[in-house]
Amino acid sequence: MTSTGFAALDASHRALRTVVGALAADDLDRPTPCSQWSVTQVLRHAAGDQIGFAAFLDGGAGPDENPFTPSATPPQDPKAHVGQALGRSAAAWAGVDPRAEEVAVPVPPNKLSARVGAGACALDAAVHAWDIAVATGQPSPLTPELAAELLEVARQIVEPLRQFGAYAPALAPEPGDDAEAELLRYLGREPRWSAAAAG
Repeated sequence: MTSTGFAALDASHRALRTVVGALAADDLDRPTPCSQWSVTQVLRHAAGDQIGFAAFLDGGAGPDENPFTPSATPPQDPKAHVGQALGRSAAAWAGVDPRAEEVAVPVPPNKLSARVGAGACALDAAVHAWDIAVATGQPSPLTPELAAELLEVARQIVEPLRQFGAYAPALAPEPGDDAEAELLRYLGREPRWSAAAAG
């Protein structure tokens, strides 16, 4: 696996790769915290977003489908589908100087510092890894350190994205929230979400 030079992005890529790698065939139609999307649609969306970030950096082709209207048809090999997207994303970020003050990204304002841009890419991978994990009974892939770092990034980029439906409105914090719960609520997710409750 290519090291990007950005620790949070490497950790988030690893999380998504691990969660998708543990899926069974009967997991792919399960509901997720993204209320309109199945596990298949979340993993397709997550892969498309990684390709989108890569395309802004390497000038190559974007995703084959609109990541915000992902197909519900499972890829022939979900692990390879996500793995290829992560591989391209990692290779693109590996060519970015972490000290760069401006890099092209597919989130407003389409130019961010390398650190924040890589953090935005990491946030996308990590939160969708969490969506898939909780939908399929896997442990959360968010460590306290990763969640805290991603929350810092989220506070810098998420508000303009809410108007496009990329993130739901933030949920009110609750007493005792740890870094993971604080991040998830800020992204409009219920930290105690379960498929049983959703069904």
